[in-house]
Amino acid sequence: MASLPPLVEPAAELTKDEVARYSRHLIIPDVGVDGQKRLKNAKVLVVGAGGLGSPALLYLAAAGVGTLGIVDFDVVDESNLQRQVIHGQSDIGKSKAQSAKESVAEINPFVTVNLHETPLDSSNALDIFRDYDLILDGTDNFATRYLVNDAAVLLGKPYVWGSIFRFEGQVSVFWEDAPNGQGLNYRHLYPEPPPPGMVPSCAEGGVLGVLCASIGSIMVTEAIKLICGIGDPLLGRLKVYDALDMEYREVRIRRDPNATEVTELIDYEAFCGTVSDEAQTAAAGHTITAPELKEKMDAGDKFELIDVREPHEWEIVRIPGAKLIPKDKILSGEAFAEIPQDRQTILYCKSGVRSAEALSALHNAGFSNAVHVGGGVTGWAQQVDTSLPTY
Repeated sequence: MASLPPLVEPAAELTKDEVARYSRHLIIPDVGVDGQKRLKNAKVLVVGAGGLGSPALLYLAAAGVGTLGIVDFDVVDESNLQRQVIHGQSDIGKSKAQSAKESVAEINPFVTVNLHETPLDSSNALDIFRDYDLILDGTDNFATRYLVNDAAVLLGKPYVWGSIFRFEGQVSVFWEDAPNGQGLNYRHLYPEPPPPGMVPSCAEGGVLGVLCASIGSIMVTEAIKLICGIGDPLLGRLKVYDALDMEYREVRIRRDPNATEVTELIDYEAFCGTVSDEAQTAAAGHTITAPELKEKMDAGDKFELIDVREPHEWEIVRIPGAKLIPKDKILSGEAFAEIPQDRQTILYCKSGVRSAEALSALHNAGFSNAVHVGGGVTGWAQQVDTSLPTY
């Protein structure tokens, strides 16, 4: 596919200092002064200042993108520093957006940074997106991915999407209104979100920190190509990177004639079912807190405490007295024979989502008095035994 027309008109001029700063771009014929002026005039919004947003923001700033927007309402946590290289030790507890803005200023003082320190939702996405030429989506949950897609479709804007998990990353470009008439959107790749709990998040499954740099740099490369109108963008192509095999492969994305037409923004949490209806029903009235679990222990109550996480999570931290039975063994029914029926069963996971799903399966199997721990082992480490690590 040939290059698309440049997304952004060139700025009027480059200053002497900008010419010195961007000289290595200027001597590339495909970029040159004209391309650098387009970068200077570009307004790019990055959704998430986390694993993918960190390298993306740093390299967009270094490349000379004139205006950067950052959407993030989270704060820097110590567990972020393994991969979110835009933040440092002194930033722990600070707003991620503010921390990212300070790092961008160190990289390039000529960049204007707009902060959007609010949860992105259906009520504000269109207003936030409207002022930008291009969106970069590096979020790690399906609800926000569908929201970003639908808002971009409604506004006719292109966006670059990236995703990472453990040792694998994916990147593509979506633009429903692409001028070449070959536009696609995220719903043509993933028409429906996966069932709740089917795909673990990075917080549950982990991610190789350096993978963020690999995928983030591809995202920025695609952004520069779109802004300057150079090269062959990843429109209609999904690039998949396997870090263990050091292998890139490409999947063609075809328009799905059955994909839902985007006409408005919806309730994306409900659409993606962060927790299934069955799990919500099971948890209603059958949820205890970590301090309540401690009270049961201290009172000598007889119960079976089951950790439904994965073995590698069990090795990091666990609640004393627990038995490890991964969630999938409970959902399949394989583990039912291991669970005693002469005492109450108490389940926990990292945060309470997976244990709610497992709780539903236990209730359906006749373990009617089973409960789970809301907040999981994280709640235990924060509220009961603060000497334990969190992850």
